[in-house]
Amino acid sequence: MISIGGENLIDLVSGKAAANGLPQYVANPGGSPFNVAMASGRQGQKVAYLTPVSDDALGALLAERLVESKVTLAAGRVPQPTSLAIVSITDGIPSYAFHRNGTAERQVTKRALHNDMPAETKLFHVGSLGLIDGDDADTWEAFFADCRSRGIMTSLDPNVRPGLIADRDGYIARLRRMMRHVDIFKLSDEDLTWLYPDRPLETALADCRADCDAVLFILTLGADGSRVFLGDLEMMAAAPLLEDLADTVGAGDTYMASILCWVLENDLASREALGAVGEDVLTNATRRAAEAAAINCRRSGCNPPWREELTNL
Repeated sequence: MISIGGENLIDLVSGKAAANGLPQYVANPGGSPFNVAMASGRQGQKVAYLTPVSDDALGALLAERLVESKVTLAAGRVPQPTSLAIVSITDGIPSYAFHRNGTAERQVTKRALHNDMPAETKLFHVGSLGLIDGDDADTWEAFFADCRSRGIMTSLDPNVRPGLIADRDGYIARLRRMMRHVDIFKLSDEDLTWLYPDRPLETALADCRADCDAVLFILTLGADGSRVFLGDLEMMAAAPLLEDLADTVGAGDTYMASILCWVLENDLASREALGAVGEDVLTNATRRAAEAAAINCRRSGCNPPWREELTNL
């Protein structure tokens, strides 16, 4: 089983203006770890989502989307409101403004996480907004280290949102502490240049890898594919050519989920087993992850593929 923690929220995505000129928004369930959970469930893995979901009307949308995607709501529902993200799309690229003070997804405690995580969990994934600040960020960090010490494989995707980060130094320090306890680490080139600024990309990449204990390290490059490091193995993974792009919302999360599913499907949920994988096997895994992300990009919002859509890939 994969257990996943981190934010859930409603993306209010900008659309065409109404006849009176006022902006219109479509409500889509979202949040990076939420998307990873949804995408993993759709690919046929057993998934437990460890973050509380609000019992308000928007929370019902979130819960329904997870349950439809075969995800277990391990933490249940709480009375606090649902977090919101205002998403503006320009040339297919989203920008975000968040509203999440005192919301449901921030109501986590270390005791509850240990109680709620199923005993059969082999892999724990977390990332994004939940790591920025507050008691919830401290809780996720401590729980992440606990999982590693218990022999549960750990996965981290920072999915940096600079507009929400008031304490840059504190946030980066937290990520670097967590990077010492991570087995699978993915970040985008935009994340990398924000976390390691004022240096060439190759220098930033080398510095990040030096700070990170991951056995599998992935740098995504958007349309240029990804760079993948596994032990001494380094490879480039191409991205499919997209001529029918809707938007890129959830693309990285779908990619991440595909990698996590591949790890469990192939009994690779240990550093030793994962580190022994050969280049051909890793190439197939990254190709499948990129194809899954491409399918998502052909749809509006985060709408990852189901397992049967990937059977021929």
